[in-house]
Amino acid sequence: MSMAYLAQPEQQQKLEWLDGGTLAILLDGKATDGQLMVGRFDVSEGEAPPYHKHTREDEVFMLIKGTALVWVDDQEMELSEGGIVFLPKNIPHAYRVTSKTADLLMINTPAGIEGMFRHSGRDRATPRPDGFEITASKMAEGAREFGQIILGPPR
Repeated sequence: MSMAYLAQPEQQQKLEWLDGGTLAILLDGKATDGQLMVGRFDVSEGEAPPYHKHTREDEVFMLIKGTALVWVDDQEMELSEGGIVFLPKNIPHAYRVTSKTADLLMINTPAGIEGMFRHSGRDRATPRPDGFEITASKMAEGAREFGQIILGPPR
């Protein structure tokens, strides 16, 4: 059963993400009855996930601010501020932020990928353990558990 859900910014979970960036989980599967996940990244130049594909969900991401290179299969494209990308499941892809900072909105349907982010990242509401880092092995473990396949290193 679908339901309405409202969460103010202070109620949204914020995760430490790659290269010291932040991922705010705006909506997750619990809030949307499994229908979608919405997240917002605040990241810096060079932030890049591994080349990967999703086996369970389609993905849309939009650069609210900033610029990035995007790879879809073997195509490389530039994404400018305000640009949007639709990535159906099972399509290999990656991106790399090329501006000093970027504000990126991500939507996945159905929900579930937030489990990988929570597994690999760190909830910023908790104390930061000494030496915390998001390792390739931690990301690979989370990807396997939540339906992503890592195909190669960041580009």
